[in-house]
Amino acid sequence: MKKILKKLSKMIVGVSATALLATAGASTVHAIDTSVVDEAWGKPTFVYGGGLSDAELAETQELFEIDSMDDVAHTPALGEDLVNYLGYGSGDTASMISSVLVQRDNNSGVNVDILTPEDITTITSQQYTNAAITAGVEDVNIEVASIRPVTGESALTGVYKALEVNGEDLDQERMEVAQEELETTSEIAEGEDLDEEESSRLDGAIVDIKQQLGDIKERTDEVATREEIEQIINEALEKYDLQNVISVDNINILVNYFENYQQTSAIDSEQVKEQLNEFANNLGDRLGDAWQQAEESGLLERIGNFFRDIIHSIANLFR
Repeated sequence: MKKILKKLSKMIVGVSATALLATAGASTVHAIDTSVVDEAWGKPTFVYGGGLSDAELAETQELFEIDSMDDVAHTPALGEDLVNYLGYGSGDTASMISSVLVQRDNNSGVNVDILTPEDITTITSQQYTNAAITAGVEDVNIEVASIRPVTGESALTGVYKALEVNGEDLDQERMEVAQEELETTSEIAEGEDLDEEESSRLDGAIVDIKQQLGDIKERTDEVATREEIEQIINEALEKYDLQNVISVDNINILVNYFENYQQTSAIDSEQVKEQLNEFANNLGDRLGDAWQQAEESGLLERIGNFFRDIIHSIANLFR
């Protein structure tokens, strides 16, 4: 009976948190206005999957609300781009389906909206954001969409290409480590069967770990030892109430990843520090806005005080 009650409680909390997160995300969809010309980049940049047919490309344009290709800078994401940016892949363009729309937005941090969450089956917007910051992406709005189900793991290729066509090159090593981060966090979330709320808390823990590792490097001019990394990870998981959720095996996977992470220039980058701070604030604001919207709509009364308190504490974690 206890097990049934525990499972039921988790299900109700998960549904409630998912409702809040969906409410928070709804207001930011289509934040990129293709009629606006930014002084830094000019037009927003549309990088579409090179494996799309003409009809599929037209359908993809509609997803991004692009009325005319004249309104955007545009280029395909090719199989060779995947190899060039991420260091792996067959180079087969036919498999490149997901597309991105990217716009420079100075002093905004990195903001990602997935317009077709039902067709980006593995990666969340927060996972994209975290990995993009690792790679060196800064101050951009990114929209991701696909006309049919894909894992979404190659979408950052389009972001990197959008930066390149606008004269901004990223460090190869950091792009590859960012991809490792994307795959590591998504595999852990999937392997542990995390719900959306738990996945968001894991994203918060990842930000916390990066910040602490950066502080160690700044304070001592040395990277953390493996033992220190493990301790930092365990403390972050406890802080976000994930200590009984993430397995020992997956903690070891995180330790291995962060050993690689701190060997890149991301570890002591002032730009990464600023973008991580912005991301943490955005996570808090996103949940805080959802809280207010849910309160005004009466959703919280339907959830009940017990679950209301739990969800409120989630927002406070990111603040």
